[in-house]
Amino acid sequence: MNFKSPIKDLSPDDRPREKLLLNGVSHLSDSEIIAVILGSGSRNESAVGLARAILRHVQNDLIELGRLTPADLKRFNGMGEAKTASLLAALELGRRRRGSEARKKIRVTSSKEVYEHFVQSIGDLTHEEFWAMFLNRNNAIIHLQRLSEGGFSATVVDPKRVFNMALEHKAASVIVAHNHPSGNPTPSTEDRRITKKLFIAGRHLDLPILDHLIITNQGYFSFADEGILDAE
Repeated sequence: MNFKSPIKDLSPDDRPREKLLLNGVSHLSDSEIIAVILGSGSRNESAVGLARAILRHVQNDLIELGRLTPADLKRFNGMGEAKTASLLAALELGRRRRGSEARKKIRVTSSKEVYEHFVQSIGDLTHEEFWAMFLNRNNAIIHLQRLSEGGFSATVVDPKRVFNMALEHKAASVIVAHNHPSGNPTPSTEDRRITKKLFIAGRHLDLPILDHLIITNQGYFSFADEGILDAE
């Protein structure tokens, strides 16, 4: 296939949009799906060629693709504001669909289910965010709330805000989570300190902290699973 040829000049089997409508989206490669989203390429390159260039930049890693910023995408010849917005919107829609599928479970019974609720919203971020999941007595989710955001290596959370919101939503228990943009889920000294502070406060208020998860796109760390929540 000559990727410098406009899509309209290619054979029907090589046109991503036509292939999608004829055979279904599952028959398209990643670059072809991105080409459909972009709609067109540049003067010198087709949409498929442009899509392949973007994928090469992230070593064909769709997780890394989701981390690209508008400025990153605009560095590619042919990626103006419209194409950049279309691709970012499609990536966000994918994350929200994943989140909707996780939320269908409503009731959480394991750290893995908690991870699935949070990873779609904070797993790709390049800065830290701290979230709380408020549960009723049946461990059903009442509310999810972002409590703070910070830089690449740290974020700060106020325990008073955690428990004020828990009382506001009439929660019976709380699970907290934050992401590590580095991809390493190992808890830091500060992670351990805030976990201990939250756990002690929750015990005094009869509003237990059931777990604290550190989220990355490759996996997570659960203080409860490791048996160190009480010890922290």
